[in-house]
Amino acid sequence: MKHDRRKKLLAAMAASELDAVVLVPGANFRFLTGGVFPLRERPTLLVVTADGDAFAIVPGLEEPSWQKLSIEADVALWTDAEGYGPAFRRMFAGDWSGRRVGVEGQLMRAFELMALEACVPGAAVIDAHEEISTIRLAKDPDEIAALRRAIALTEAALAETIRHVRVDMSEREIQTRLLMESMATGSEGLAFPPTVAGGPNSAMSHAKAGDYRLQRGDVLLFDFGLAWEGYRADITRTFFVGDAAAADLDLYRVVQEANELGRRSARPGLAAGTLDEIVTGFLKGSAYADQVRHRTGHGLGLEIHEDPYIQRGVARALQAGNVFTIEPGLYMPHRIGIRIEDDMLVTESGAESLTSFPRDPVVLG
Repeated sequence: MKHDRRKKLLAAMAASELDAVVLVPGANFRFLTGGVFPLRERPTLLVVTADGDAFAIVPGLEEPSWQKLSIEADVALWTDAEGYGPAFRRMFAGDWSGRRVGVEGQLMRAFELMALEACVPGAAVIDAHEEISTIRLAKDPDEIAALRRAIALTEAALAETIRHVRVDMSEREIQTRLLMESMATGSEGLAFPPTVAGGPNSAMSHAKAGDYRLQRGDVLLFDFGLAWEGYRADITRTFFVGDAAAADLDLYRVVQEANELGRRSARPGLAAGTLDEIVTGFLKGSAYADQVRHRTGHGLGLEIHEDPYIQRGVARALQAGNVFTIEPGLYMPHRIGIRIEDDMLVTESGAESLTSFPRDPVVLG
């Protein structure tokens, strides 16, 4: 476990008055250990106490993977034959009465929670997901380098894919090309299931590629990203196919201006909610106020959606090292949707767009 990352966790625990945290495989687990383990029927847990001690409950078949991590922690291995109960009881031996134990409420499954509560009678088991996740808010240089690489690969795959787009191609055919080009980059794989949406399907925020065939004058929306060392890119671009009607270009320009305004406004010290108000306020002040459907953006890193969320009501001030999306969109149901999404890094003096793919309207084919 990297010393600086352990310090971040201990500081977050102190701020929340937690005596221990219990992590299951996921982003926080990987951030602290570098380990990628399956979240399946065999529980794997990492426990860190307020004094910095660590212990783990690990299935026996994962022992070789665990040993590669070189983590200073007491380990209780368990087998399918004996079950995980004895390992839980061994690791949580002693008196836990009155102690506050934080868990990741969005990740921990019911059977893990029930086993934990049975072994720590008298302890207060608390959902501390948000508090624990604050350790990943400010990205370090290694994380930023991984994000830059993931984004570069994503943009390369997108650039190659759109070269092949033509009128009468189906969404499914285009997605197949996108997946081929993504594999060719040598990335770790998709950051999330991609969206490839043509014509009226572009008005659906998370449409799935189907048999719809592009017609002249349609828009074609891509929302996808690739991963590198666990870090995930997320980019959206909307193109025109064959031709672009004046009314659709006007809709595009409004979204483009909102995107530029968001990128220009982001800076340390600005509340995340205020940034959303700036961008969404611009869209609401346009002729397309009724076509606004979602917040401005979300944090990005080991998870595709994480803090900080760029949405109204979030008082958290942006800080150097934050990475998040700016993705304004306008959607006319059953006709057209436009979204332009960039990945932003907050710097000491402002913000930098990690994505560089062109944002001006482009007609394909």
